[in-house]
Amino acid sequence: MNLEMLKFNKSGAVATVTISRANSLNALNAQVINELDQVFDKINSDNSIRSAVLTGEGEKAFVAGADIKEMKDHGAEESLKMSKVGQAVFSKIEKCKKPVIAAVNGFALGGGFELALSCDFILASENAKFGLPEVSLGLIPGYGGTQRLARNVGLQKAKRLIFSGEMLSADIALQWGLVTEVLPLAELMEKANKLATKISRQAPLAIQYAKDSVLLGYDKTLDAGLELEATLFSKVFTTEDKNEGVNAFIEKRKPDFKGH
Repeated sequence: MNLEMLKFNKSGAVATVTISRANSLNALNAQVINELDQVFDKINSDNSIRSAVLTGEGEKAFVAGADIKEMKDHGAEESLKMSKVGQAVFSKIEKCKKPVIAAVNGFALGGGFELALSCDFILASENAKFGLPEVSLGLIPGYGGTQRLARNVGLQKAKRLIFSGEMLSADIALQWGLVTEVLPLAELMEKANKLATKISRQAPLAIQYAKDSVLLGYDKTLDAGLELEATLFSKVFTTEDKNEGVNAFIEKRKPDFKGH
């Protein structure tokens, strides 16, 4: 990978991806989107990686939004392409076979909030702020915000946030169920890495099938979702890791999962 605006680090089975445009509050531009695409192809295909943490550089912002200057002169055709490309990359992150934790260390606005929403769950620092301020610029969210936010917090709260353009504090985001934990900034990455490491020690295929069951079943009827769960439950019984996990439990030892 040829990365200029992202930093990629692997420690054990955990990959850390850091958006590195601190002078621009880590704003998303076409190059950042392209590099995210490359990085998550790598994470998906590298079997030695079992979980990932996504964060922003510095102490002010996760991602403060899209790079407005880049889209200033866009017309309908260019903006449609921009939205489709961004949506595709964020969907790749959402559907990544490995769990992805967003460690939000400051502003997560516009495209930054949409990026965090595409991760499996969000940890936030106490100074984090969340919002979709696009309407204040005469725009609407274009990287999945209108869809993922409503699925996370319900229609009324999503509409309030999108229509008002207001920002949520980390504590309110926790109350709304947008984040799973709020931490002092100095403790955020340590906690994110601990969680990612814990996840990386579980059976990789079981994690993948569980994620598929949650994501694919979410918009189905309960009966259809249960059918999907039963299918994936039976599928995991064909894996070597299932045998290892069960045998380790019976033998009172730690399992050694291989992802097979």
